[in-house]
Amino acid sequence: MISAADYEFFKKYLKQHSGLILSDDKHYLLESRLVPLLRKFELPDFARLASVLRDSSSTIIAEAVIEAMTTNESLFFRDKTPFEVFTTVMLPKLHATRPPSQPLRIWCAAASTGQEPYSLAMTLKENPHLVGTRRVEFLCTDLSNEVLERASSGRYNQFEVQRGLPIQMLMKYFKKVDDMWEVSSQLKAGMQFRKLNLLNPFVGLGTFDIVFCRNVLIYFDAPTKTDILNRIAKVTAADGYLVLGGAETVMGLGDAYRPLPNQRGFYVPNVPAASAPAMASR
Repeated sequence: MISAADYEFFKKYLKQHSGLILSDDKHYLLESRLVPLLRKFELPDFARLASVLRDSSSTIIAEAVIEAMTTNESLFFRDKTPFEVFTTVMLPKLHATRPPSQPLRIWCAAASTGQEPYSLAMTLKENPHLVGTRRVEFLCTDLSNEVLERASSGRYNQFEVQRGLPIQMLMKYFKKVDDMWEVSSQLKAGMQFRKLNLLNPFVGLGTFDIVFCRNVLIYFDAPTKTDILNRIAKVTAADGYLVLGGAETVMGLGDAYRPLPNQRGFYVPNVPAASAPAMASR
C-alpha cells in the first residue's frame, strides 16, 4: 500500500513532469501501474521509489514511471467519426485550396502504439482522389519511448488487429510475420516518430494542416490545457484543423480555436484564413 505522503509526492511529480492530474481517489490506478516497476527495479516499496525520484538518481526509473502512468490503449479507427470527417470535410477542403506541390502535413500528438496514424494512412490510401499527387507527411509523437518504438515497428498481435480494423484492410495493408501482423511499407512511408512532451516547447515542428490530439487534454488542468492549445495553434495552418477526443473541448480554454460548425470535437484556428502565411515554415 502507498502512504498518504508518498501519494501526494507522486501526484506532484506526475503533474510537474507529464501534466497528468491525479485526483485523491486514484490510489488504485497508481498502485496498479507502478507495482510492476517495483518488481522490475527490485524496489521494496513505494517509499523507496519516491526516494529515487526525489534524488533524481535514475533517469531510467523516472522515465519508466512517466511511461507507466501516461501510456493509454489505442485501437484502429477509434470512434470512427474523426475518420469520416477527415474524408468528408477536412481533406476535400484542403485538397481544393492547396497547390498540388504543397505537402499535406498531419501531426498525431498522442500517437501511442501507432493505430491512429496508420488508420489515417489507410484512409488516405482508400481515398486517393482526396490527395492527388501531393506528398503526405506524418509526425507521430508521444511521451513514451516504449510505445513509439512499437508504433515505428508497425507490428501488432492478433488481438490488436481485431480491434477496429476491417478484415479487408488487414489483408490489404498488413503482412503476417510469425505470429504478428506488420504494417506494409507503403503505410510507413512519410511517417516520422518522435518523442515529445506536450508540456515542452514545440521546437522545429513546422506547420501542420491537421492536428490530432485526442484523449490527451482530459488528463490536464485548465491552465495546462490552455497553454497546450495556444502552442498547438501556433503550429497549425490558419485554415487547418484540430481534432480532439469526444469528451474534450476548447470552450473556456482561451480563444486559440473555435468549433467547426455541426462537428463535435473538431476545431479551426480562431483567425481569418486570409492571414495564413505562405507556409514557408513547412
